[in-house]
Amino acid sequence: MAVDADVVVVGGGPVGLMLACELALARVRVRVLEQRPARMQQSRALTLHPRTLEILDQRGIVDRFLRRGFPVPTAHFALLEPRLDLSRLDTRHPYTLFLPQVQTEELLEERARELGVEVLRGHAVVEVAQGDGGVELQVQGPEGRYGARAGYVAGCDGGASVVRRSIGVGFPGTDTTMTAFLGDVEIAERPARPFIRTGPRGAVLMVPLGDGLHRFVVLDPLRAHADRSEPLTLDELRSSVQRILGTDFGMSNARWLSRFGNATRLAERYRLGRVFLAGDAAHIHFPMGGQGLNVGLQDAMNLGWKLAAAINGWAPPPLLDSYHDERHPVGRALARNTEAQTRLIDVSDPGLALREIMSDLLAIDAVNRRLAGQISALDVAYPPAEGAPAHASTGRRAKDRALEMARGPARLFELLHAGRFVLLDLAGDADLQAAGGAYRDRVDVVHATIVDPPDDLAGVDALLVRPDGHIAWASDGARRVTRLDDLRKALARWCGPA
Repeated sequence: MAVDADVVVVGGGPVGLMLACELALARVRVRVLEQRPARMQQSRALTLHPRTLEILDQRGIVDRFLRRGFPVPTAHFALLEPRLDLSRLDTRHPYTLFLPQVQTEELLEERARELGVEVLRGHAVVEVAQGDGGVELQVQGPEGRYGARAGYVAGCDGGASVVRRSIGVGFPGTDTTMTAFLGDVEIAERPARPFIRTGPRGAVLMVPLGDGLHRFVVLDPLRAHADRSEPLTLDELRSSVQRILGTDFGMSNARWLSRFGNATRLAERYRLGRVFLAGDAAHIHFPMGGQGLNVGLQDAMNLGWKLAAAINGWAPPPLLDSYHDERHPVGRALARNTEAQTRLIDVSDPGLALREIMSDLLAIDAVNRRLAGQISALDVAYPPAEGAPAHASTGRRAKDRALEMARGPARLFELLHAGRFVLLDLAGDADLQAAGGAYRDRVDVVHATIVDPPDDLAGVDALLVRPDGHIAWASDGARRVTRLDDLRKALARWCGPA
């Protein structure tokens, strides 16, 4: 059986499915190959962060996720008691959404199939090789081994990525030096609420998962050097929680037990020729703050429209390389962030003293807000293109603003549902609209006014918003003589020839 497609996405987890949705939205022929015969029933990740909820909102599907999860207006940093306050962040989604990964994956697969994506489970990619004008894959399917061909391949196949290893991209970083573990169990004594407790004997995080299950995440200093491959038992989980907290809550009937380490690695390149890496295939780290899944989904959002542009024939030459240029620094910042948090969960006497100092710092509003911006990914901004006139907003995420249009009120994110560029004319400039109209096959030109313009858009009279919700160009009227010329250059830089 041969699978011929514009893009083969290797890996049918949330990142691969998100990328497939983005490609299919742009009418790209895409297939997903997943080695597992069925979706995983265990949820490694449990939360969707504010920026992830924004990108789902930009595609008009966030309500599906909101109906299944519940919002939590705070987040933790290094398991410290003072919480990060998300409720004051400038977003329509100032919270994390508690939603087990298995449900996130289910909803994304549902969306992918609506868009015509074929998801093939039980198809393990064993080798990838680039050739003239395409990529050859060797796949082990349910009926045996077969060859497949695609214009491009996206490796979304996890930390042990076959795609990354096949194309020879390095994965430098640090090996595991400590391990922690988790268990999804039933308990007889149910605490009134989720908790994080840290002391000289160790740290325990507990959250209810529903259906009578509770997750315990444990850092036990006496077991911190256990090998990741050593099977975790319910007795070990009970023993550690009992020693740290004085009770094991009557644990029984473990549904999932897993040990994990703090290995941290970042792919040297996110793109090599016609092959791309996203999610855990590009970056792995200790799972502090629940950031891995979210950064992976944001990788997919960045890559999807760019790859579709190349396939649909209008991508300017630097566009595909901009995926690495923009997302690799985000992966590096993720690694540093999680490594710092890992150091802060030291429960030795000096470590607890450091935690006390850091807790005091988190009580300072500016510190709390800055770390909340990092964890939520709302602070991610991409550098403007070299030589381009840069407004202060360029590269930053466009915030969802209420608009007044001829057809009535709308939100900015509603204009992004189709996954196209949006040229937002706030001044009724016919020449600007004409310049954008030359790109009508990939740019939607919209005349509107912003209801109660915020400080960050004070004086702005036009915005070019990318399909992933970041601002490609902005004008505040200060350069009116060259304004149209600047816009035409920005359109050519991001959208290719008219």
